[in-house]
Amino acid sequence: MPIDLKSVLDPTHTAVLVMECQEAIVGGAGRLSALAEAVQQHGTIDRIAALLNAARARQVPIFYLTVARRADSGGATANCLLLALGRKGTPLLPGSPQQAIVAKLQPQAGDYIVNRFHGVTPFHGTELDQLLRNLGITTVIATGVSVNIGVTGMTVEAVNAGYQVVLPRDAVAGTPQSHVDSMLEHTLRLLATVTTVDEVVATWN
Repeated sequence: MPIDLKSVLDPTHTAVLVMECQEAIVGGAGRLSALAEAVQQHGTIDRIAALLNAARARQVPIFYLTVARRADSGGATANCLLLALGRKGTPLLPGSPQQAIVAKLQPQAGDYIVNRFHGVTPFHGTELDQLLRNLGITTVIATGVSVNIGVTGMTVEAVNAGYQVVLPRDAVAGTPQSHVDSMLEHTLRLLATVTTVDEVVATWN
């Protein structure tokens, strides 16, 4: 079914979601080195930055979706391999340099930061859905990492909650690239409108 991007991306009803673009995940302190390398190789951060600049110019709300861990891991549980791995390596203490959003994507006045202490997706157990609804949002643009789990889970949750999802393929990353390509072709395109940052920006212009 053809999608009218101009209608779907109406700035008055659209928000950008930036998933886990944090120093300890994709930045200089990246403990998930393969993911950090993929982000660097594909210029993912620069593409997200271009999208955020265009969003701010059209007053489109931006939501940074972050994860943190207490020093004692209180309130979180390692009930799967990913969360168990999250307890090792560089800590994600609240407010620490490692937990911070990467410098090129630094939040500005008016942006939203929604943090979680447990889980692998941003809608579950947070205020994200209610904040979006309070703003009258019907379309979300999914960006960030990773296509392996976080971005895919965020997309499924958004669809389940009734949102239209637009996914610029150059504003997301995962590993290995063959898996990312397969997910985009066989899973995510069935849930979201897969496009590019340039196409989104051109629609707004």
